[in-house]
Amino acid sequence: MKTKDVASQYGINRHSFETFLKKSEYKSQTHSGLTGMTIDDGADLNAIVEDFEKHIEYLAAEEKREIQEKADEEARIKKAVNDKKVALANMLITSGFNFDGFTITKYSGYISGDDAISVDRGMAIFSSSSNIKDKLMESLVIIRRNALAELKEAAFALGCNAVIGVDFDYLTLDPQTANLSGGTTYQPYVFGVTANGNAVIIEKNE
Repeated sequence: MKTKDVASQYGINRHSFETFLKKSEYKSQTHSGLTGMTIDDGADLNAIVEDFEKHIEYLAAEEKREIQEKADEEARIKKAVNDKKVALANMLITSGFNFDGFTITKYSGYISGDDAISVDRGMAIFSSSSNIKDKLMESLVIIRRNALAELKEAAFALGCNAVIGVDFDYLTLDPQTANLSGGTTYQPYVFGVTANGNAVIIEKNE
C-alpha cells in the first residue's frame, strides 16, 4: 500500500510518516520507487501507525522539554545578572579598614581595578590650556569610576560584598619617538589609574 494512501486514510502527515519509516524497524517492510514509497501488503498498518503516533508524541514532548529548559536557563541567567547588578550596587567601599555597624568576617585578599585614557597631542598644541585641563579632569573622573567598577567586579568574583583600604595609583605617559626623517613623532598623552583595595565579607551587627 502506498504511504500517501496510508497517510490519507489515518489522517497523518505523509512526509513525517515516511521519514519515520526510513529510520524505524519497519524499514525492511517498505520500498521506494518511481511512484513513491509503499508498504508491504502483509504489514500491520494499525501497529505501524500507532508506533508512528507515539513517535510524534515523543518528539513533541522532547521539543516542549527543550523549550522549557531553554526558558529556565534564560531565566537563570537573567536572575544571575540582576542579582549581580544589585550586589555591585550595594557593595560598600572605603579608604578605611572597617565599616560602622558591620563586622568583617572574611578577608579575601588584595584586588585592583584599572582604566586609562589618551589625550591627543594635537589638542595640547592647538587648543587652549583650559580645554586640555577640562578634558583631563573629565577623563580622570571617568577612569576613576571605571577603575572602581572593575574593583567591585573583582571583589564580587571572590564572593565578597565590600572593599576596604581603597586608594588610587596614577600613571602618566608622555611618549615621543624618533621617526625615519630624523624628527620627533609625538604620541598621545596617556593617563592611567589603578584602584587598589582588599576584598572582604562583612555582616551587619545585630
